[in-house]
Amino acid sequence: MKGPLFYSKILLFGEYGIIKDSKGLSIPYNFYNGALKVEQNLDEVALKSNQSLNNFALYLQDLQQSHANLVEFDLESLFNDVQRGLYFDSSIPQGYGVGSSGALVAAIYDKYAKNKITVLENLTRDKLLVLKSIFGLMESFFHGTSSGLDPLNSYLSLPILINSKDNIEPTGIPSQQVDGKGAVFLIDSGIVGETAPMITIFMEKLKDQGFRHVLKEQFVKHTDACVENFLKGDLKSLFSNTKELSRVVLNHFQPMIPEKFHQIWKQGIDSNDYYLKLCGSGGGGYILGFTPDYEKAKQALKDYKLELVYKF
Repeated sequence: MKGPLFYSKILLFGEYGIIKDSKGLSIPYNFYNGALKVEQNLDEVALKSNQSLNNFALYLQDLQQSHANLVEFDLESLFNDVQRGLYFDSSIPQGYGVGSSGALVAAIYDKYAKNKITVLENLTRDKLLVLKSIFGLMESFFHGTSSGLDPLNSYLSLPILINSKDNIEPTGIPSQQVDGKGAVFLIDSGIVGETAPMITIFMEKLKDQGFRHVLKEQFVKHTDACVENFLKGDLKSLFSNTKELSRVVLNHFQPMIPEKFHQIWKQGIDSNDYYLKLCGSGGGGYILGFTPDYEKAKQALKDYKLELVYKF
C-alpha cells in the first residue's frame, strides 16, 4: 500500500502574527513530500514513524470521543494498518518550519476520516473552517497547540490567504517569472527548531505591554502590507515592507533567530541585498529570505545553503 503524496508548505507571511489576527499567506512547497506506506520489514526511521503513528492513533481515539460531532475516523483500519507496518515515508525535514507534521495529519485525515470534506467539493468558508479546526486538534498532538493551517495547506495543495482567524480562503498568487531577478529563498540553519518552546517564549513576551504595542503597530501592520503587496505583485512596496518586518523581528524576536544568524540578518537590512524573516516558529530550521536580486543574495550568503522557492 502507498497513499497519495502530501506536500510541505511555507508560511510566507504571518508567523506569530496570525495568533494575534494578522493576515497570513501560506503556499504549498512541492520540493518536499510524504506518503503513507505499509511494509513488513521497517528500517529504523520507518519503525520510529510507525511507533509515533501508534501513539497518534490512540490520541485520535480520545479526540473522536471528545469531539464526536466534529470528526469520526475508521480507527479499526488505522490500528490494523499500524500493526501491519504503517509509516509516513517523508522527505520533509522535521523541525524546519515547512510542515512535516502538517503533511502527516493531512495524509491520515485523507485516508481514515469518515465523511471527510474533499478537495473536489465546493469549498465554502464554513467547510474550510471546519477542516482547519479538525486539523488544529489533530496536529496539537505534535505541537501542544496548532492553528491547523499547515495540514490545511498540505491537504488542499493550494495557496491559502488568512484574512483573520475566522476568515480564510484559497487564493491565487502571481505566476512566477522564471527569468526574474528577484526571489524568495530558504536558508538551512543547520539546527532543528522546536515549535513548542518558541511559542512559550512568544506567549511570555505577550505579557509585556511594550511588546504587544510593537506587535500590533509594527509587526502586524507590515505583515498585512506584505501579504497585500505580494498578491498584487507590487514588488517595490513588498521589499520595503519586508525590510521593515525583518528589522522588527531582529529587534524584538531575537530568541527565535539562531545566534549565528544575527549578523547576516542585520547585514541584509543594511545592504538591501536581501531581507530575512522567520519561517515558521524559528529557533532553527529554515530561515526565509526575500531579495530583489537572487544572484547578489547568493554571493552575499555564499557560506550558506540556499533553496529557491519562488522567482519574481
